[in-house]
Amino acid sequence: MARPDRRIAAALLALLLLLLGPWASAAPRIGVATMQPGEIFWERFGHDALVVVDPATGAATSYNFGFFDPSEPGFVGNFVHGIMRYRLAALPFDEDMVMYRDEGRGVSIQWLQLSDAQAVSLASALAINARPENAVYRYDYFRDNCSTRVRDAIDSAVGGELRRQLVGRSHGSTYRSEAVRLASPATWMWLGFDVGLGPSADRPLSLWEESFVPMRLAAALREVRIDGHPLVAAEVPVLPHRIAPEPTEAPRAVGSWLAVGVVLGLGLAFAGAGRPRCAAAFALVFWTVSSLLGMLLLFLWLDTVHRFAWANRNLLLLDPLALLALPGAWRLVRGRAPGPLMRRLLPVLTAVALVAVFVSWLESGAQDNARWIALLLPIHAGIWAGLRDTSRPSADSIGP
Repeated sequence: MARPDRRIAAALLALLLLLLGPWASAAPRIGVATMQPGEIFWERFGHDALVVVDPATGAATSYNFGFFDPSEPGFVGNFVHGIMRYRLAALPFDEDMVMYRDEGRGVSIQWLQLSDAQAVSLASALAINARPENAVYRYDYFRDNCSTRVRDAIDSAVGGELRRQLVGRSHGSTYRSEAVRLASPATWMWLGFDVGLGPSADRPLSLWEESFVPMRLAAALREVRIDGHPLVAAEVPVLPHRIAPEPTEAPRAVGSWLAVGVVLGLGLAFAGAGRPRCAAAFALVFWTVSSLLGMLLLFLWLDTVHRFAWANRNLLLLDPLALLALPGAWRLVRGRAPGPLMRRLLPVLTAVALVAVFVSWLESGAQDNARWIALLLPIHAGIWAGLRDTSRPSADSIGP
């Protein structure tokens, strides 16, 4: 039988544990911070981070997967070849928000309704992941970026339920449509995505895949339910958005592109008969630009790991073979005979461009490049029609 003083001590200890129990077992609060797109090209897609609030101190830590080191040896070469090393950084939330506040980018937090065990598991996994030996990861623009890392961390904490609810649903968007949409404020950027992305970028995405865009992930989280309740318990603004809003998706109309292509093609066909020097000058610029772009597409396909640029059907329209026609075009601009090679290449370049139409028809939906076909095929045909009969132009035909 226990002595009376021990019974009293045991009772007091039990009472103390009872009183401290809720505090001792309090789980961290977990949120997803979503940052709206900025104005610099690497900010166009927005950003996000996981926020963990310590229940004991109230300190908020931002786990941000978007850090990289441009001073890293070989950074530029690795970037060009698609080998990018990003890392997870844990820093005070207020410190993480300074840049977004200065840039006028809006930020909101979705506080997640997780069980204590799920919250503790997620916070612990993030703390381990942020250690220097674990923080670096191989970045993939579409499949493994700052947003997919946030998505995957949440999914792991809820036992895969996030993926199960998102993977079977789709808005019909693609990697191309999302990239072009978000890059649309910068003309050079969206044109680069549209030209450079190959057929792999045109497969319809599930909501799970679509969440490579932080704003799409935030929208998907609003629809998820865990154990019968919404995953998002509350959504609160942190910083106001003071710059241009996120672009909306615009229809990919072909008509205007076809109209421009036909007008240019007809103009070149008629100009070749009366003023071949003018048509040759246009061809010189067109072939230079298109062949250089074609060589870039070949490089992306054959010598990089940018898999979404591989097997690009725009190579049929931006043909590197056009480089061989440049000397003839230059001679024609200078009032000399172009030589046989250029004239032989004219039908070849047009025929190869025409193949793009049949490839698009045979592989319906494989690559969304109808606009580029509509624009560039008539130009190839117009140059062929205008310059195919050119030999040594007379002084009357080329002007002074």
